[in-house]
Amino acid sequence: MSDEEWERFLRESVTGAAQAPVEPSARDREAQGRLRERPGPPAPWRAHPAARPRRRTGWYTAGFVAALALLAVALFPQQLTGWPRGDDGAPDGAPLAAETERPRGAPGDGPRLRPTVAEPFRGSPAARWGDGGAGITVPEARATGWMDAAGVERALRQSRDFLVASSLDPRVLRGERPARAIALLNPHQEDVQRYLRTALSTAAPTPETDPLLLFSRFRPDQALPVGDVVKTRGRLTYREGKRGAVEVTADVTFVYPVTPAAGGGGPDAEVVRTIVRRSIVLSWDDPDKVVTEPGTASLVSYALDMTNGGCGEPTGYFTPPFGAAGGPSATGDPVDPYDRSAPVGGGGASARDCRAATRS
Repeated sequence: MSDEEWERFLRESVTGAAQAPVEPSARDREAQGRLRERPGPPAPWRAHPAARPRRRTGWYTAGFVAALALLAVALFPQQLTGWPRGDDGAPDGAPLAAETERPRGAPGDGPRLRPTVAEPFRGSPAARWGDGGAGITVPEARATGWMDAAGVERALRQSRDFLVASSLDPRVLRGERPARAIALLNPHQEDVQRYLRTALSTAAPTPETDPLLLFSRFRPDQALPVGDVVKTRGRLTYREGKRGAVEVTADVTFVYPVTPAAGGGGPDAEVVRTIVRRSIVLSWDDPDKVVTEPGTASLVSYALDMTNGGCGEPTGYFTPPFGAAGGPSATGDPVDPYDRSAPVGGGGASARDCRAATRS
């Protein structure tokens, strides 16, 4: 080796030869390992990963089907669910809220199930109504006419007492004298007292003297009540009447389930629902202007609609049409006895106005 070659060798051994391979550092070796494990361009620091495209076809289809199902239930609730929708649109079984104004239509119709002794209100809108006097709504009392608020409250309470005593008292339903109801009527109102004497004493009442115009009665040898519950729905309203009186109007429907007395009311006995809607106006008069007695009211008017209570000439009792021996058939226009949206027609106890029920 010449002196020049020896000198170049020594120099390159210190500075490194051009194009000579260089040993990578530990950090470089780690980076190269990560690249081999995850090929592709590195993600920038603090960058969010790109969102994956979502397939929306399934969700759109499911939402469209659900919307169609909800629309069908809203339009055809009875056909799809079998639940009748009541006055408030709730399904069958839920108690109805108190009636505070006249309904805009009849309650929804559900499955036409026959009543039984165990379930006398089965298949009827009345299943959701109140029991007895609890189904009669009493409004808030305010000073009106000659009465302060406390007096109006008392008049409303006694008006409901009259309805209970005349149409819900078990003894009256069995045909006994409605003494408690009569005690709430003004004894000085001669035309009403004359009607009461005639209606409750004659065996052959006329349409004008029929006791059913004011009282609900069944012959115990012909019909027996099923259970001890009568379903009711209705309300009281009031206003100032003549000479400052407080005039209370009752509009209440009563549903009476009964069974033939001949069968003894066994578990398999036939059950018929007699449905009566009454409109009664009572005037609680100022004793300084009208001859009356404390705690009594003058009878202003009364009317009723009745179905499944018998047809023909009045007998003074409801006569439900059991089996084939129901007496004369209804002759009037068909009526939905649960429809409370129209005013009471009146006169339903007579043969001239006997109407057939579209449901019971």
